[in-house]
Amino acid sequence: MSTLTEVASGYRPGHTLPLRVELVRQLKRRRTLVMGGILAALPFVLLIAFAIGGEPDGRGDRVTLMDTATASGANFAAVSLFVSAGFLLVIPVALFCGDTVASEAGWSSLRYLLAAPVPRARLLWSKLVVGLGLSLSAMILLPVVALAVGTAAYGWGPLRLPTGGALDPGTAAQRLVVVVAYIFVSQLVTAGLAFWLSTRTDAPLGAVGGAVGLTIVGNVLDAVTALGDWRDFLPAHWQFAWADAVQPTPEWSGMIQGTAVSVTYAVVLFALAFRGFSRKDIVS
Repeated sequence: MSTLTEVASGYRPGHTLPLRVELVRQLKRRRTLVMGGILAALPFVLLIAFAIGGEPDGRGDRVTLMDTATASGANFAAVSLFVSAGFLLVIPVALFCGDTVASEAGWSSLRYLLAAPVPRARLLWSKLVVGLGLSLSAMILLPVVALAVGTAAYGWGPLRLPTGGALDPGTAAQRLVVVVAYIFVSQLVTAGLAFWLSTRTDAPLGAVGGAVGLTIVGNVLDAVTALGDWRDFLPAHWQFAWADAVQPTPEWSGMIQGTAVSVTYAVVLFALAFRGFSRKDIVS
């Protein structure tokens, strides 16, 4: 018995659902615009807070990164990342990666996309790349706006270090790029959780909320010192390892360990998403 192997003339699975098309679709969504507005507004909120409360003072002889916020635009950008990395930046990652597939199912348009026909792996790949791209853009938007706002308010100057000394503006800019890159890598676990949950549910809020909730659980577990060395296997344990880059001589060991943990979890979760979706019965 012969098997039907012919396909429509000109059909190329790899050319279905182009990244450009998916990116435009996601950029036009209201939640993308709202999240971009919130991140862009945060530096102005911090600026107003410092204007009302005055310059931050160190506690005794101890000086923290927060205490140097008004020293220069670079310091203001670093502080903006510090106050947002633990939770605020988790939300756009969970939103852009968790809402992407589940929203299609919620709108009952997922089966029509697959009937186009868009191969399942191609659909997931397009949505994952765009979701990660928007997440990275969100993490770049915040420090860029903060650097501009901080420079206008406090001037362009070196990055004053809490441990003493300073980094010249050029070196400071390079270190901030490293910080943003590491924060993005550390958030790959949240992206993986959100994306996997997005392929398992038709409720976008469930995927986004589940990823944020599990990330919070990880932060809580990391605070339990009784776990000892077991905390080294928690992505949350390494989320602020980027602070080692804001030193006169950067220390890379913590960021290397954090990267290894985050990438390992993320690869497993992305693989589960692709494997589960390839076998899923799409009815919505």
